[in-house]
Amino acid sequence: MTRVALIDDQTLVRQGIKSLLELSPEIEVVAEAFDGEEGLRVIAETRPEVVLLDLRMPRLDGIRTLEALAKTDFFPPTLILTTFDDDALVLGALRAGAKGYLLKDVSLEQLVEAIRTLRAGGTLIQPALTERVLRGLGGIRPQFESFDAPDQLTERETEILRLLAGGYSNREVSGVLGISEGTVKNHVSSVLSKLGVRDRTRAVLKALELGLV
Repeated sequence: MTRVALIDDQTLVRQGIKSLLELSPEIEVVAEAFDGEEGLRVIAETRPEVVLLDLRMPRLDGIRTLEALAKTDFFPPTLILTTFDDDALVLGALRAGAKGYLLKDVSLEQLVEAIRTLRAGGTLIQPALTERVLRGLGGIRPQFESFDAPDQLTERETEILRLLAGGYSNREVSGVLGISEGTVKNHVSSVLSKLGVRDRTRAVLKALELGLV
């Protein structure tokens, strides 16, 4: 059972998502909040395993909520639920530490799979938004601690990077490639180093920018 916190200022949307998630036997919504300030409080109180976060909210929006979480001792994997007109905000959210994003019109199966992926340590870059996000990568480039021409990835590292872009966790990559989880971690560390980025989400975005995946 994965414990989830749901933060969205639109009551009908929030209740609708909660009702859908309650249909899944592997999801438990342990907290709800109508904005970031309330969200920070319920996250600290309930310690969810995954957070579903809206971006446009009063008082404290999604990006500032992520920035505040990053300063605490508990920053659970956070999935942004967005709409097509939120491209710039999505980029800001990824910079602030979000592990992925989905459109609000996804199916229950897609949302549950996304929650499962984040809980397992993976990231989720939804293909339907990739092209639009790539258009805005010029604005995110200064945030990358990367080189203009990164060191060349090995065939294995490229293979692992493609799996990371698909949202696979280290354990899932291990199963797909038939190598140990420790070896996967070593390869991931090498990929981050060569791309000059801090985390998996930035690695995927950088790889998309450079046409590596």
